[in-house]
Amino acid sequence: MRVLVLYFSKGGNTRKLAEAIAQGVEDVDGVECVMRKTDEVTKDDFVQAQGIIAGSPVYFGVMAAELKKVFDDFVGVRNKMDGKIGAAFATSGDPTGGKETTMMSIIQALLIYGMVITGDPMDATGHYGTACVGAPDEGTAENGRKLGRRVGELAKKLRG
Repeated sequence: MRVLVLYFSKGGNTRKLAEAIAQGVEDVDGVECVMRKTDEVTKDDFVQAQGIIAGSPVYFGVMAAELKKVFDDFVGVRNKMDGKIGAAFATSGDPTGGKETTMMSIIQALLIYGMVITGDPMDATGHYGTACVGAPDEGTAENGRKLGRRVGELAKKLRG
């Protein structure tokens, strides 16, 4: 079973958080993590995944155009995503830079794809997903790993 960690990263901070999340997915027995940048992902990556954790830097309070383009381009496989797990993460350059609105823009797209949405677990922040200002520190990286594990575990349960 696969979980896709999909991200756009211009400066590298979102990639670093994606890597921590991918480690968490890999911690779940029987779940493989496939990590893809927005310019690398294929429709097959989407369809073969039992879960998608999508992330972006904050661009004007919403996801980057590069990530939105993936959701727009892959709308033809929307019916194949119904009932799979979806989650979001974000990075910003400022503490009030729009991380939550960015995650909500990602969550909206995942909902339209028919996915079952989860935030990060209560032992992380218990909110919309994992987010940070700048590069993730160790606490944020651990929260990212927890989000990855959560999605991997839920994908296994739903597929069960």
